[in-house]
Amino acid sequence: MRQISDVGISLTYNWTMAKIGYIMVAPHYEYLEADRKWMQDYGCVNIFEEDEAYEKTRPQWKQLMTSLERGDELVVAKFSNALRGSRELAMFLEVCRIKVIRVISIHDRIDSKDELFPDTKSSDVLEMFGSLPEEVLVLRKAAAHMVRLKQKRITAPPVLISTPATKRLQREQTVINMYAAGYSIEDIWHASGFKSRSSVFRILNKHGIPLNRGKHVGPIKKWSERKTPIIKDDKE
Repeated sequence: MRQISDVGISLTYNWTMAKIGYIMVAPHYEYLEADRKWMQDYGCVNIFEEDEAYEKTRPQWKQLMTSLERGDELVVAKFSNALRGSRELAMFLEVCRIKVIRVISIHDRIDSKDELFPDTKSSDVLEMFGSLPEEVLVLRKAAAHMVRLKQKRITAPPVLISTPATKRLQREQTVINMYAAGYSIEDIWHASGFKSRSSVFRILNKHGIPLNRGKHVGPIKKWSERKTPIIKDDKE
């Protein structure tokens, strides 16, 4: 709440700033429950938890960034957990500066308002900047290793009957949701795990999703329904 008085007129403005949390559920991340509880106790109205399978595309992070409004507060477990490098960190800080976003990093013990961690020094912040690339590299290698292990596990003879069907439906729903959210076919393809982009179009066509951007517009037609060019006989 802020009160402004000018020439005997008192105006009161009252607005609510949202507190939002983000955690990349990285392989062997042992602080997940503790971080989730910290964010809940702090008052986060929504906690985005990114699955390590989407470490490259990070659809949850992109959705979070687009939903932030001026004056909101963003709580991350650690900068190296949320960002993929120094360049992304610089862009992130610029967005937060423009939107006046308060940023809190639990394990880096950094609060952009200098309220939660009074013992944090400038040298600690510089240490975070310097160690970020190395920590991100370790995280990405661990995530890639887990993905490779899962892929090997998938090629093994299936033991459960219902699990593949459930995963297939979840993957199809991911394709539909990401397309509706405005992600490119390239991003959807990588996030879904399909071997080719044509599988993405197949899923959209299967569920009757009309294409509304790029070279494709409207529903995907069957080959028999597509217009074929009329070839005229050459006149001698």
